[in-house]
Amino acid sequence: MNFPEELKYTKEHEWIRNNNDGTATVGVTDFAQSELGDIVFVELEPEGSEFDQDEVFGTVEAVKTVSELFSPVSGEIVEINSELEDDPELVNTDPYGQGWMVKIKLSDPSELDTLLTQEEYQKIVG
Repeated sequence: MNFPEELKYTKEHEWIRNNNDGTATVGVTDFAQSELGDIVFVELEPEGSEFDQDEVFGTVEAVKTVSELFSPVSGEIVEINSELEDDPELVNTDPYGQGWMVKIKLSDPSELDTLLTQEEYQKIVG
């Protein structure tokens, strides 16, 4: 399994990349997509939606289950990955690249420091 070192992680299996411009990109981890199986639909809250840390910002539907997506940080969605509407399996094939979910304008960048490092996340998933 692939867990890029530059990312931060949540216990709910989301990853976040600080874009160093006041925004961050969020998606689900390689572990999460492999546990879910074939992803058939991704539903995300629209641009402009605001969330507190750990609030639900969407759902991922796989063949056998539906899972909620939890925001790793507080902020406002400034962009959603519209490619996922037509091609949700990008989450399976490229979870850290083309399979990203949303970009969030950070309301409290210090929350990034409360998230798991690659090493800490790897210990959780084995």
